[in-house]
Amino acid sequence: MDAGRRSHPAPTVGIAAGNATPLAGGLGVADGTPPGHPGRMATLYERLRADSVAAMKNRDNAAVLSLRTADAAIQRASMDQAKPIDDNLAAAVLRKAVKNLADARAEFQKGGRADLVAANDSEIALLEKYIPAGLDAAKLESLVAAAIQSTGAQSRKEMGKVIGALKQGPDAGQIDFAQASRIIQSKLP
Repeated sequence: MDAGRRSHPAPTVGIAAGNATPLAGGLGVADGTPPGHPGRMATLYERLRADSVAAMKNRDNAAVLSLRTADAAIQRASMDQAKPIDDNLAAAVLRKAVKNLADARAEFQKGGRADLVAANDSEIALLEKYIPAGLDAAKLESLVAAAIQSTGAQSRKEMGKVIGALKQGPDAGQIDFAQASRIIQSKLP
């Protein structure tokens, strides 16, 4: 072994010790508790990985492809942002994937591709199971008001500052930014 290299095992994620798999880039789950720890709730990402394994065992190729694609997107976002994988990151990546699939579905409908529309519908339904419920309108409005106040935004030209502040908050994974954008526009002249 090289003198400069350590022989630490890569962090793992899994519901039980039998299906633990290393995370890409050595990034672990954010809360730091071991994956098989009793009484610990599985994170959104761990549930997605466990369901991917179950889909492989059931030979459900469409589900395996969708879940592996989502898994890769979450890992890529984690590496790009140099953040550990947590529920907010996973939810944000899955929301973006569902939005992209819905946009593609609309294009497939225009093109008369019923087969691709059906495939996108099933993939959207599968991924939406993992996305937590968004914030209610009152909570989102209060977060937007607090972000406007903290950034000192005075006009719509400063909307980017407000969105940036919202993305830094602890509830960022639950925010529908299209809805937040509409609220910001209504509050700023």
